[in-house]
Amino acid sequence: MLTIIVPGTELFNEDTKEFTTSEDFVLNLEHSLISLSKWESLFEKPFLGKDPKTDFEALSYIECMAISTGIPSDLYSRLSTENLEAVNTYINAKMTATWFSEDKKSRPSKEIVTAEVIYYWMISLTIPMECENWHLNRLFTLIRVCNQKNAPPKKMSARELAARNRELNAQRRVQLNTRG
Repeated sequence: MLTIIVPGTELFNEDTKEFTTSEDFVLNLEHSLISLSKWESLFEKPFLGKDPKTDFEALSYIECMAISTGIPSDLYSRLSTENLEAVNTYINAKMTATWFSEDKKSRPSKEIVTAEVIYYWMISLTIPMECENWHLNRLFTLIRVCNQKNAPPKKMSARELAARNRELNAQRRVQLNTRG
């Protein structure tokens, strides 16, 4: 969860000739599968697509991320540059200690990923539904780990197999105290 403080404002009311002030607001946000599905239901297009988001779409996503209650109607227009940078940093954060060695032979998938596709992955991998509240990047990492753990082991090349056999033979020679 990301907590940001949206600064208050001071406005002059022409009708009453008075200044009105709004207090700072503490806004709690979650970048999760739930917020992604809310945004996609509003705009009816994939959030994770390659098309850039308009300013309106980006602010709408921040609204979908909000888990705070009693949010003032003008709050999103009051977001500061620092607030927006904090939101972008949070969205792009890895949120896990897990890392993957990249396979140079694999190509990125051209599949269009929507909330429903992610829900399908969760169901097919028997990932509990409460994980829909996790940070989206952490959920993607869990899905990737499940896919890798469920995948059949990769076949070794002849060179890798020969190296493994040499290593096993060397270990057995040491264990059995033999020369061959």
